[in-house]
Amino acid sequence: MARGHYRKGLGMNKRTSLITTTCAALALAVAGMTPAIAHPGKGPGQVHSRTVAPLDSPRGVDALGNGRTLVTEGDGTFSLVVERPHAAAKVFKLGQLNTDFAPAIAMGRNHTIWLLTGGGEPPAARASTLGRQSTAAPAPPATLFKWRPGWAAPRAFADIAAYQATDPDPYDLEDFPEDSNPFGLAALWDGSVLVSDAAGNDLLRVFPDKHIVTVARLMPRVVAVPEGLPDIPPEEGGPFPPAGTMIPSEAVATSVTVGKDGYWYVGEHRGYPATPGKSQIWRIKPGTTNATCDPLKPWTRPCKRFADGLTSIVDLGAGWRGIYAVTLSKMSWLKMELGVPGSEIGGLFLVSKSHHSGHRHIKELVPDQLTMPSGVDVSDAVYVTGPIFGPGALMKIW
Repeated sequence: MARGHYRKGLGMNKRTSLITTTCAALALAVAGMTPAIAHPGKGPGQVHSRTVAPLDSPRGVDALGNGRTLVTEGDGTFSLVVERPHAAAKVFKLGQLNTDFAPAIAMGRNHTIWLLTGGGEPPAARASTLGRQSTAAPAPPATLFKWRPGWAAPRAFADIAAYQATDPDPYDLEDFPEDSNPFGLAALWDGSVLVSDAAGNDLLRVFPDKHIVTVARLMPRVVAVPEGLPDIPPEEGGPFPPAGTMIPSEAVATSVTVGKDGYWYVGEHRGYPATPGKSQIWRIKPGTTNATCDPLKPWTRPCKRFADGLTSIVDLGAGWRGIYAVTLSKMSWLKMELGVPGSEIGGLFLVSKSHHSGHRHIKELVPDQLTMPSGVDVSDAVYVTGPIFGPGALMKIW
Protein backbone atom coordinates (compact mmCIF):
# COMPACT_ATOMS: atom_id res chain seq x y z
CA MET A 1 0.00 0.00 0.00
CA ALA A 2 1.75 3.17 -1.16
CA ARG A 3 1.87 6.16 1.09
CA GLY A 4 -0.16 8.08 -1.48
CA HIS A 5 -3.06 5.88 -0.44
CA TYR A 6 -3.00 7.58 2.93
CA ARG A 7 -2.94 11.18 1.72
CA LYS A 8 -6.67 11.88 1.53
CA GLY A 9 -7.66 9.59 4.33
CA LEU A 10 -10.61 8.09 2.50
CA GLY A 11 -9.28 4.66 1.71
CA MET A 12 -12.71 3.46 2.91
CA ASN A 13 -13.75 3.64 -0.74
CA LYS A 14 -12.03 0.27 -1.24
CA ARG A 15 -14.88 -1.46 0.66
CA THR A 16 -17.33 -2.06 0.55
CA SER A 17 -37.97 -2.19 -7.44
CA LEU A 18 -40.11 0.30 -5.73
CA ILE A 19 -42.95 -0.68 -3.42
CA THR A 20 -46.11 1.39 -3.69
CA THR A 21 -46.61 1.52 0.06
CA THR A 22 -43.08 2.86 0.42
CA CYS A 23 -43.85 5.82 -1.82
CA ALA A 24 -46.99 6.49 0.21
CA ALA A 25 -45.04 6.33 3.45
CA LEU A 26 -42.50 8.82 2.11
CA ALA A 27 -45.22 11.23 0.99
CA LEU A 28 -46.86 11.04 4.43
CA ALA A 29 -43.50 11.64 6.09
CA VAL A 30 -42.89 14.80 4.09
CA ALA A 31 -46.42 16.10 4.56
CA GLY A 32 -46.14 15.66 8.32
CA MET A 33 -42.75 17.30 8.74
CA THR A 34 -42.32 19.90 11.47
CA PRO A 35 -39.43 22.33 11.99
CA ALA A 36 -36.32 20.44 13.06
CA ILE A 37 -35.61 21.27 16.71
CA ALA A 38 -32.93 19.37 18.60
CA HIS A 39 -33.43 18.65 22.30
CA PRO A 40 -30.73 16.10 23.20
CA GLY A 41 -29.60 16.02 26.80
CA LYS A 42 -32.54 17.95 28.32
CA GLY A 43 -31.59 17.17 31.92
CA PRO A 44 -28.27 18.20 33.45
CA GLY A 45 -25.69 15.88 31.98
CA GLN A 46 -28.35 13.46 30.70
CA VAL A 47 -27.87 12.09 27.21
CA HIS A 48 -29.75 8.98 26.13
CA SER A 49 -29.29 6.75 23.11
CA ARG A 50 -30.93 3.73 21.53
CA THR A 51 -30.81 1.70 18.34
CA VAL A 52 -33.63 2.56 15.95
CA ALA A 53 -33.02 0.01 13.20
CA PRO A 54 -30.24 -2.41 12.18
CA LEU A 55 -28.52 -1.59 8.86
CA ASP A 56 -25.57 -2.87 6.84
CA SER A 57 -22.57 -0.54 6.43
CA PRO A 58 -24.77 2.57 6.85
CA ARG A 59 -23.58 6.10 6.13
CA GLY A 60 -26.02 8.64 4.70
CA VAL A 61 -28.68 10.04 7.04
CA ASP A 62 -31.29 12.78 6.69
CA ALA A 63 -33.63 13.22 9.67
CA LEU A 64 -37.00 14.45 8.38
CA GLY A 65 -38.72 14.76 11.77
CA ASN A 66 -41.72 12.95 13.28
CA GLY A 67 -39.72 9.73 13.50
CA ARG A 68 -38.93 9.57 9.77
CA THR A 69 -35.30 9.27 8.67
CA LEU A 70 -33.67 8.63 5.30
CA VAL A 71 -30.64 6.32 5.37
CA THR A 72 -28.23 4.64 2.94
CA GLU A 73 -26.36 1.34 3.19
CA GLY A 74 -23.19 -0.12 1.73
CA ASP A 75 -24.87 -1.83 -1.23
CA GLY A 76 -26.32 1.49 -2.40
CA THR A 77 -29.77 0.91 -0.93
CA PHE A 78 -31.59 4.03 0.28
CA SER A 79 -34.53 3.65 2.63
CA LEU A 80 -37.02 5.46 4.83
CA VAL A 81 -36.93 4.41 8.49
CA VAL A 82 -40.25 5.00 10.27
CA GLU A 83 -40.30 4.85 14.07
CA ARG A 84 -43.44 3.53 15.79
CA PRO A 85 -44.61 3.87 19.40
CA HIS A 86 -44.18 0.67 21.40
CA ALA A 87 -43.03 -1.27 18.31
CA ALA A 88 -39.92 -1.80 16.25
CA ALA A 89 -39.22 0.74 13.54
CA LYS A 90 -40.02 -0.20 9.95
CA VAL A 91 -37.49 0.18 7.14
CA PHE A 92 -39.05 0.90 3.73
CA LYS A 93 -36.66 0.40 0.83
CA LEU A 94 -37.05 3.25 -1.66
CA GLY A 95 -34.47 2.25 -4.26
CA GLN A 96 -30.86 1.41 -4.91
CA LEU A 97 -27.78 2.63 -6.70
CA ASN A 98 -25.43 -0.08 -7.92
CA THR A 99 -22.49 0.91 -5.70
CA ASP A 100 -20.23 -0.76 -3.15
CA PHE A 101 -20.14 2.16 -0.71
CA ALA A 102 -23.09 3.93 0.88
CA PRO A 103 -23.88 7.20 -0.91
CA ALA A 104 -24.65 10.48 0.81
CA ILE A 105 -28.35 11.41 0.92
CA ALA A 106 -30.45 14.55 1.40
CA MET A 107 -34.06 15.50 0.78
CA GLY A 108 -34.73 18.67 -1.19
CA ARG A 109 -37.88 20.44 -2.23
CA ASN A 110 -40.83 18.73 -3.94
CA HIS A 111 -40.02 15.36 -2.31
CA THR A 112 -36.80 15.11 -4.33
CA ILE A 113 -34.14 12.86 -2.82
CA TRP A 114 -30.53 13.58 -3.76
CA LEU A 115 -27.85 10.89 -3.70
CA LEU A 116 -24.12 11.29 -4.17
CA THR A 117 -21.56 8.67 -5.18
CA GLY A 118 -17.89 9.06 -4.28
CA GLY A 119 -14.80 8.75 -6.44
CA GLY A 120 -13.20 5.54 -7.63
CA GLU A 121 -14.00 2.86 -10.16
CA PRO A 122 -17.62 1.80 -10.79
CA PRO A 123 -18.56 -1.38 -8.89
CA ALA A 124 -19.11 -4.71 -10.61
CA ALA A 125 -22.69 -5.84 -11.19
CA ARG A 126 -24.01 -7.81 -8.25
CA ALA A 127 -26.82 -10.21 -7.48
CA SER A 128 -29.98 -8.68 -6.05
CA THR A 129 -31.32 -9.50 -2.59
CA LEU A 130 -33.92 -11.74 -4.27
CA GLY A 131 -31.17 -13.97 -5.66
CA ARG A 132 -31.57 -12.83 -9.27
CA GLN A 133 -28.70 -11.39 -11.24
CA SER A 134 -28.82 -7.60 -11.25
CA THR A 135 -29.16 -6.04 -14.68
CA ALA A 136 -28.56 -2.53 -13.39
CA ALA A 137 -25.47 -0.83 -14.75
CA PRO A 138 -22.90 0.19 -12.15
CA ALA A 139 -23.61 3.68 -10.88
CA PRO A 140 -20.99 6.12 -12.17
CA PRO A 141 -18.66 7.47 -9.48
CA ALA A 142 -18.46 11.13 -8.46
CA THR A 143 -22.02 11.77 -9.62
CA LEU A 144 -25.03 13.55 -8.14
CA PHE A 145 -28.30 11.64 -8.61
CA LYS A 146 -31.92 12.59 -8.02
CA TRP A 147 -34.94 10.41 -7.24
CA ARG A 148 -38.62 11.07 -6.66
CA PRO A 149 -41.45 8.80 -5.44
CA GLY A 150 -42.70 6.77 -8.37
CA TRP A 151 -39.37 6.67 -10.22
CA ALA A 152 -38.03 3.19 -10.91
CA ALA A 153 -34.45 4.24 -10.18
CA PRO A 154 -32.36 7.32 -9.41
CA ARG A 155 -31.32 9.41 -12.40
CA ALA A 156 -27.86 10.88 -12.89
CA PHE A 157 -28.09 14.67 -12.58
CA ALA A 158 -24.60 16.19 -12.43
CA ASP A 159 -21.12 14.84 -13.18
CA ILE A 160 -19.01 16.20 -10.33
CA ALA A 161 -15.80 14.61 -11.63
CA ALA A 162 -16.21 16.30 -15.02
CA TYR A 163 -16.60 19.68 -13.34
CA GLN A 164 -13.55 19.14 -11.13
CA ALA A 165 -11.48 18.31 -14.21
CA THR A 166 -12.11 21.91 -15.32
CA ASP A 167 -11.59 23.38 -11.84
CA PRO A 168 -8.31 21.90 -10.49
CA ASP A 169 -7.34 22.31 -6.86
CA PRO A 170 -4.70 25.09 -6.75
CA TYR A 171 -3.44 23.81 -3.38
CA ASP A 172 -3.14 20.12 -4.33
CA LEU A 173 -0.28 18.20 -2.66
CA GLU A 174 -0.56 14.95 -4.62
CA ASP A 175 0.13 15.90 -8.23
CA PHE A 176 -3.52 15.23 -9.09
CA PRO A 177 -5.32 18.59 -8.83
CA GLU A 178 -8.27 17.37 -10.96
CA ASP A 179 -9.08 14.53 -8.53
CA SER A 180 -12.67 14.23 -7.27
CA ASN A 181 -14.24 12.28 -4.42
CA PRO A 182 -17.54 14.02 -3.54
CA PHE A 183 -18.50 12.91 -0.06
CA GLY A 184 -20.90 15.34 1.67
CA LEU A 185 -24.31 16.61 0.57
CA ALA A 186 -26.83 19.25 1.67
CA ALA A 187 -29.99 20.28 -0.18
CA LEU A 188 -31.05 23.93 -0.23
CA TRP A 189 -34.65 25.00 -0.45
CA ASP A 190 -34.08 27.00 -3.65
CA GLY A 191 -33.53 23.65 -5.38
CA SER A 192 -29.73 23.82 -5.49
CA VAL A 193 -27.45 21.34 -3.74
CA LEU A 194 -24.17 21.75 -1.84
CA VAL A 195 -21.47 19.12 -2.40
CA SER A 196 -18.25 18.85 -0.41
CA ASP A 197 -15.48 17.15 -2.39
CA ALA A 198 -12.92 15.29 -0.28
CA ALA A 199 -10.38 15.02 -3.10
CA GLY A 200 -10.97 18.46 -4.61
CA ASN A 201 -10.79 20.05 -1.14
CA ASP A 202 -13.67 22.36 -1.96
CA LEU A 203 -17.37 23.09 -1.58
CA LEU A 204 -19.48 23.14 -4.74
CA ARG A 205 -23.02 24.29 -5.47
CA VAL A 206 -25.11 22.51 -8.10
CA PHE A 207 -28.07 24.52 -9.42
CA PRO A 208 -31.38 23.15 -10.76
CA ASP A 209 -30.21 23.86 -14.34
CA LYS A 210 -27.14 21.65 -13.61
CA HIS A 211 -24.78 24.63 -13.56
CA ILE A 212 -22.01 24.12 -10.98
CA VAL A 213 -19.98 26.77 -9.17
CA THR A 214 -17.16 26.56 -6.64
CA VAL A 215 -18.26 28.06 -3.34
CA ALA A 216 -14.97 27.79 -1.43
CA ARG A 217 -11.57 26.10 -1.54
CA LEU A 218 -10.05 24.72 1.65
CA MET A 219 -6.31 25.27 1.92
CA PRO A 220 -3.83 22.83 3.49
CA ARG A 221 -2.31 23.48 6.90
CA VAL A 222 1.06 22.51 8.31
CA VAL A 223 0.82 19.87 11.04
CA ALA A 224 3.17 17.76 13.13
CA VAL A 225 3.48 14.05 12.43
CA PRO A 226 1.71 12.45 15.41
CA GLU A 227 3.10 10.06 17.97
CA GLY A 228 2.08 6.42 17.90
CA LEU A 229 2.25 5.59 14.19
CA PRO A 230 3.45 1.99 13.87
CA ASP A 231 6.56 0.96 11.94
CA ILE A 232 5.60 -0.33 8.51
CA PRO A 233 7.84 -1.46 5.64
CA PRO A 234 8.46 0.63 2.51
CA GLU A 235 6.30 -1.62 0.34
CA GLU A 236 3.34 -0.71 2.54
CA GLY A 237 4.01 3.03 2.55
CA GLY A 238 6.53 3.32 5.35
CA PRO A 239 8.48 4.38 7.11
CA PHE A 240 6.58 7.42 8.37
CA PRO A 241 8.51 10.62 9.17
CA PRO A 242 9.60 10.97 12.81
CA ALA A 243 6.96 12.21 15.22
CA GLY A 244 6.98 16.00 15.45
CA THR A 245 8.10 16.50 11.83
CA MET A 246 6.16 19.45 10.39
CA ILE A 247 4.59 18.72 7.00
CA PRO A 248 1.71 20.18 4.94
CA SER A 249 -1.59 18.30 5.06
CA GLU A 250 -4.65 18.67 2.83
CA ALA A 251 -8.02 19.68 4.26
CA VAL A 252 -10.17 16.83 2.78
CA ALA A 253 -13.66 18.38 2.81
CA THR A 254 -15.89 15.47 3.78
CA SER A 255 -19.01 17.16 5.10
CA VAL A 256 -21.45 20.03 4.75
CA THR A 257 -24.57 21.16 6.57
CA VAL A 258 -26.76 24.26 6.74
CA GLY A 259 -26.88 25.83 10.19
CA LYS A 260 -29.99 27.24 11.82
CA ASP A 261 -28.45 30.66 11.10
CA GLY A 262 -28.59 29.84 7.39
CA TYR A 263 -24.81 29.72 7.01
CA TRP A 264 -23.05 26.80 5.31
CA TYR A 265 -20.69 24.71 7.44
CA VAL A 266 -17.95 22.47 6.04
CA GLY A 267 -15.98 19.87 8.01
CA GLU A 268 -12.48 18.52 7.36
CA HIS A 269 -11.20 14.96 7.57
CA ARG A 270 -7.54 16.12 7.44
CA GLY A 271 -5.15 14.42 5.04
CA TYR A 272 -1.95 12.51 5.74
CA PRO A 273 -0.57 12.28 8.41
CA ALA A 274 -4.07 12.69 9.90
CA THR A 275 -2.79 14.52 12.98
CA PRO A 276 -5.43 14.42 15.76
CA GLY A 277 -6.95 17.75 16.74
CA LYS A 278 -6.29 19.39 13.37
CA SER A 279 -9.70 19.01 11.70
CA GLN A 280 -11.53 22.34 11.33
CA ILE A 281 -15.12 23.39 10.70
CA TRP A 282 -15.59 26.38 8.39
CA ARG A 283 -18.57 28.78 8.31
CA ILE A 284 -19.41 30.24 4.90
CA LYS A 285 -21.86 33.02 4.07
CA PRO A 286 -24.73 31.83 1.84
CA GLY A 287 -24.31 32.82 -1.80
CA THR A 288 -20.51 32.93 -1.58
CA THR A 289 -18.45 31.89 -4.61
CA ASN A 290 -14.70 31.36 -5.06
CA ALA A 291 -13.86 31.94 -1.39
CA THR A 292 -10.69 30.65 0.25
CA CYS A 293 -10.68 28.96 3.66
CA ASP A 294 -7.20 29.79 4.94
CA PRO A 295 -5.98 28.37 8.29
CA LEU A 296 -3.40 31.18 8.48
CA LYS A 297 -6.11 33.85 8.09
CA PRO A 298 -9.13 32.05 9.50
CA TRP A 299 -11.32 35.06 10.37
CA THR A 300 -10.66 37.61 7.63
CA ARG A 301 -12.48 36.10 4.64
CA PRO A 302 -16.03 35.10 3.61
CA CYS A 303 -15.02 31.60 4.77
CA LYS A 304 -14.30 31.85 8.49
CA ARG A 305 -13.19 29.16 10.91
CA PHE A 306 -16.04 28.08 13.17
CA ALA A 307 -14.17 25.48 15.22
CA ASP A 308 -10.83 23.73 15.49
CA GLY A 309 -9.41 20.85 17.52
CA LEU A 310 -11.49 17.98 16.12
CA THR A 311 -10.23 14.77 14.48
CA SER A 312 -11.20 12.95 11.25
CA ILE A 313 -14.62 14.56 10.70
CA VAL A 314 -16.84 12.56 8.33
CA ASP A 315 -20.20 14.33 8.74
CA LEU A 316 -21.90 17.40 10.18
CA GLY A 317 -25.46 18.08 11.31
CA ALA A 318 -27.14 21.26 12.52
CA GLY A 319 -29.49 21.80 15.47
CA TRP A 320 -30.66 24.73 17.58
CA ARG A 321 -27.91 24.00 20.11
CA GLY A 322 -25.11 24.16 17.54
CA ILE A 323 -23.28 22.05 14.99
CA TYR A 324 -22.90 18.31 15.53
CA ALA A 325 -19.73 16.66 14.19
CA VAL A 326 -19.15 12.92 13.77
CA THR A 327 -15.54 11.77 13.81
CA LEU A 328 -14.69 8.41 12.27
CA SER A 329 -11.91 7.78 14.80
CA LYS A 330 -10.87 9.83 17.80
CA MET A 331 -7.30 8.63 17.27
CA SER A 332 -7.42 9.44 13.51
CA TRP A 333 -8.42 7.63 10.34
CA LEU A 334 -4.76 6.77 9.64
CA LYS A 335 -4.30 4.93 12.92
CA MET A 336 -7.60 3.16 12.23
CA GLU A 337 -6.41 2.04 8.79
CA LEU A 338 -3.14 0.88 10.35
CA GLY A 339 -5.00 -1.18 12.95
CA VAL A 340 -3.86 0.67 16.08
CA PRO A 341 -5.86 -0.81 19.01
CA GLY A 342 -8.76 1.40 20.08
CA SER A 343 -8.67 3.47 16.90
CA GLU A 344 -12.04 2.11 15.81
CA ILE A 345 -13.75 4.27 18.44
CA GLY A 346 -15.18 7.46 16.97
CA GLY A 347 -17.23 10.23 18.50
CA LEU A 348 -20.17 12.61 18.29
CA PHE A 349 -19.41 16.19 19.32
CA LEU A 350 -21.63 19.22 19.83
CA VAL A 351 -19.93 22.50 18.92
CA SER A 352 -21.73 25.41 20.50
CA LYS A 353 -21.07 28.97 21.59
CA SER A 354 -20.15 29.48 25.23
CA HIS A 355 -22.62 31.80 26.97
CA HIS A 356 -19.82 33.15 29.16
CA SER A 357 -16.80 33.72 26.94
CA GLY A 358 -18.33 33.68 23.47
CA HIS A 359 -15.79 31.04 22.41
CA ARG A 360 -16.71 27.68 20.91
CA HIS A 361 -17.48 24.92 23.38
CA ILE A 362 -16.93 21.35 22.18
CA LYS A 363 -18.70 18.60 24.12
CA GLU A 364 -18.56 14.90 23.36
CA LEU A 365 -21.91 13.12 23.57
CA VAL A 366 -22.17 9.39 24.44
CA PRO A 367 -18.37 9.08 24.92
CA ASP A 368 -16.71 5.89 23.68
CA GLN A 369 -20.01 4.34 22.60
CA LEU A 370 -19.67 4.80 18.81
CA THR A 371 -17.64 2.48 16.59
CA MET A 372 -16.63 3.99 13.23
CA PRO A 373 -19.66 6.33 13.09
CA SER A 374 -20.35 7.65 9.64
CA GLY A 375 -23.30 10.07 9.51
CA VAL A 376 -25.26 12.54 11.64
CA ASP A 377 -28.38 14.66 11.26
CA VAL A 378 -30.76 16.45 13.61
CA SER A 379 -34.55 16.80 13.85
CA ASP A 380 -36.35 16.29 17.18
CA ALA A 381 -33.29 14.27 18.23
CA VAL A 382 -29.80 13.55 16.94
CA TYR A 383 -29.52 10.57 14.56
CA VAL A 384 -26.22 8.81 13.92
CA THR A 385 -25.30 5.95 11.56
CA GLY A 386 -22.47 3.45 11.86
CA PRO A 387 -20.27 1.50 11.84
CA ILE A 388 -19.41 2.50 8.30
CA PHE A 389 -18.34 -1.08 7.44
CA GLY A 390 -20.22 -4.23 8.43
CA PRO A 391 -23.32 -4.71 10.60
CA GLY A 392 -24.50 -1.34 11.88
CA ALA A 393 -27.54 0.68 12.78
CA LEU A 394 -29.39 3.97 12.83
CA MET A 395 -29.07 5.32 16.36
CA LYS A 396 -31.11 7.99 18.14
CA ILE A 397 -29.51 10.29 20.73
CA TRP A 398 -31.49 12.77 22.85
